[in-house]
Amino acid sequence: MASAAEQMAGSMNLGAFSKATELKNRIWFTLGALIVYRVGSYVPVPGIDGSVMSHAMTEQGGGVLGMFDMFSGGNLSRMTVFALTIMPYISASIIVQLMSAAIPSLESLKKEGESGRKKLNQYTRYLTVLIAIFQSYGIAVGLEAFHDRAGLGAVLDPGLFFRLSCVVTLTGGTMFLMWLGEQITARGVGNGTSLIIFAGIVANLPHALVTLLDLGRTGALSPVFILAFVVIAVAVIAFIVFMERAQRRIVVQYPKRQVGQRMFGGDSTHMPLKVNTAGVIPPIFASSILLIPATIAGFGQSNPNSILGWLSTELAHGQPLYLALYAGMIIFFSYFYTAVVFNPQETADNLKKYGGFIPGIRPGSNTADYFDRILTRLTTIGALYLCVVCLLPEVLIANYNVPFYFGGTSLMIIVSVTMDTVTQVQSHLLAHQYEGLIRKSKVRGRAR
Repeated sequence: MASAAEQMAGSMNLGAFSKATELKNRIWFTLGALIVYRVGSYVPVPGIDGSVMSHAMTEQGGGVLGMFDMFSGGNLSRMTVFALTIMPYISASIIVQLMSAAIPSLESLKKEGESGRKKLNQYTRYLTVLIAIFQSYGIAVGLEAFHDRAGLGAVLDPGLFFRLSCVVTLTGGTMFLMWLGEQITARGVGNGTSLIIFAGIVANLPHALVTLLDLGRTGALSPVFILAFVVIAVAVIAFIVFMERAQRRIVVQYPKRQVGQRMFGGDSTHMPLKVNTAGVIPPIFASSILLIPATIAGFGQSNPNSILGWLSTELAHGQPLYLALYAGMIIFFSYFYTAVVFNPQETADNLKKYGGFIPGIRPGSNTADYFDRILTRLTTIGALYLCVVCLLPEVLIANYNVPFYFGGTSLMIIVSVTMDTVTQVQSHLLAHQYEGLIRKSKVRGRAR
């Protein structure tokens, strides 16, 4: 019976999908945009020696730069026009959100609705340009200073013209990806920023798998370790799915009220609060912040005794400073982003406005305090979960040279974005079914 019901539900969803023209157009648009992104990932920056650049990433890509290359889908190691990927936009979003919580004028814009949101988005775009210019100039200067062991430079013709062209090219690539992500969000099936990062990681998974198997073939890793690592990766994916679906359900009741001769209300429902309310945002935010000081340090062959040399060494995978900063930023952004997306006082006021209440809790400030207490405990569990998932694989990467694409952050991004995209598709299907029912009811009403 259960299998028959599941097959019937699946056939109904398949039938609804075949008739959902708007959803199909959104999917095709998303796929087309991601194809454009991947094609641009092979357009090199002018004036770069590709072989020297590849050698540079082999020698110095073991730290944060390797993670940057993972997020960029290999664009950094190939030094393409999308080498900065969409990370400057994410960094700008972090800064604007932090400033919105600290500056009253920006906080008032958040409360103005759509017009305020557009102004904040415009400020984010301007700040993205500034961050992209800073990072691209740092990369250009670092590339000019890099020479391999044979004395060959990564830049064919160093000078002011190369720096200018590099800044314009990389900044333009970042702004194009920002625009492309906004188009995917508006006309596609989900969050464009997350999908662009997701596409870059997934596109390099086959190469990462081949690298892992090649390590086993050459004897660098034992077959037992590779098998154990695959089992651990599957277990981590299952753990991520479980935690991303975990939620605390708070019972909410609505009192009965009489309108004329009829009684309304008296229903009991629940308000779901996710254990990981912030989702995949904290690891991405933490990684983007760590990339800023490491962008120049990883490429410039600095004196190990200098600040840049010390920073490049300490921000390598498995180093205590890297792990401490990464964990601290994940915890901070977990609390911060949860506070941004969920306001206990506003939620309590809305419940009181519509007559809802939590059994045993007085409406108003007591309800807000109750939400805040529950959310703090959930966020603590969610932050610890993110730290475990993101940090434990980093130790394996540092000690056993496992490819970055099997790290906890990449697996979490893949799983979370996949689940969000499936949810978006199901929402569009449900909306299409509702529209069909409304049209049928109107036709029947006219017929009568």
